[in-house]
Amino acid sequence: MKDSLSLKIRSVAANIRKQRESKNYTQEYLAAKLKISQNAYSKIELGYTKITLERLFQIADVLGVSSIDLINIDQFEAA
Repeated sequence: MKDSLSLKIRSVAANIRKQRESKNYTQEYLAAKLKISQNAYSKIELGYTKITLERLFQIADVLGVSSIDLINIDQFEAA
């Protein structure tokens, strides 16, 4: 079960990164919008930091996507 959860967290992190890159946003830009350091943001994309729902909604808002787009694991597995 822990491996399954870890895979899901990495999938969400990969979706966040993919959405950021598709908008040509830098990690620095997103970090500034979220009022966190670039290092802290990088850890989110790497899946090292567990994020709250509030942070997930903030990231989705900055990226201009639905939070569902960020947690859609099937989307990650198809890529």
